[in-house]
Amino acid sequence: MKLTSRSEYALLALVYLARNESEGYISVETIAVAQDIPPKFLEQILLALKRAKYLRSAKGQHGGYRLARPANKISLAEVIRLFDGALAPTESVSLNFYEPTPIEKEQNLVAVFKEIRDYISNTLETTTIADIVNE
Repeated sequence: MKLTSRSEYALLALVYLARNESEGYISVETIAVAQDIPPKFLEQILLALKRAKYLRSAKGQHGGYRLARPANKISLAEVIRLFDGALAPTESVSLNFYEPTPIEKEQNLVAVFKEIRDYISNTLETTTIADIVNE
């Protein structure tokens, strides 16, 4: 698993929104400056998060984005999967995105990569945006 800029920026934006939830709707520009994210790129990411029902938006002078779900109900795993797909190090050990790969010729290698998958998946599934904000 390798995180793309899209998933990294999505996580940064969600953490910022969770940390500043009491402020209501927050503009793209405010998030972009605070988290050092290119605003045009951030807008695309926030729209994807909105379509996936993680965010709500409002237009106008006091518009922007806010969380649509509580931060403790958004796992890191689901956000990463939205932007990057499988959490597994290779598709042949992925639970959600399985595809055959050459590594399947060696079952001992498959076993090692399944252990890695399980550790990564369990950690990301049980860690929420709220956990990051509260640390």
